[in-house]
Amino acid sequence: MITVYGVPGFGSAISEAMLTLADIPYQFHDVKGFDQPGPQQEMLRTLNPLCQVPTLQLDDGSVMTESAAVALMILDSRPDLAPPEGTPERQQFWRLLIWLVANVYPTFTYADYPERWAPDAAEQLKESCIAYRKTLYLWLESQLQAAPYAFGEQLTLLDIYLCVMRSWGPRQAWFASNTPKINAIADAVCTLPKLQAVLRRNEIIG
Repeated sequence: MITVYGVPGFGSAISEAMLTLADIPYQFHDVKGFDQPGPQQEMLRTLNPLCQVPTLQLDDGSVMTESAAVALMILDSRPDLAPPEGTPERQQFWRLLIWLVANVYPTFTYADYPERWAPDAAEQLKESCIAYRKTLYLWLESQLQAAPYAFGEQLTLLDIYLCVMRSWGPRQAWFASNTPKINAIADAVCTLPKLQAVLRRNEIIG
């Protein structure tokens, strides 16, 4: 069985929700505190020297990291969780999936630990990253159908990203006021019975 090393509410929540949606069994190992020196960090480092969450240990003992790579792995067995091959939606799915992890994710890396990158201007870096992240979400809003999902009626793994990421900064109230499509997609995903337990455990729903 796959083991997901992560922290509730962190980026590992995306991998957990995607695996759950795809009916792929996994077990969760909480490594809270991995970002500080200590036993959790040392344990995680033995699997992934970069000490990231999520880190997945697969059935054969190999390690998988990067949420987009996890999504690709899942789509090997559940291609129905992306738009059909040969359609314009399929191309946009790949584009937006990679865009999210290449553009939005780094703003969390720098804003969550600004003292690592700019010890003399940590607060300024944090504020700049958060402001830039908002502009990225506003652009993403213009690319979505949201009826009820990012590509219309079909639920895809991109919708899982949006659901989880809405629970992070700048938080749900901002999304509701500024990006109603993203907010509606997240609301739709939050109602899926299959995902209720994992979303609650990651504090994405109450």
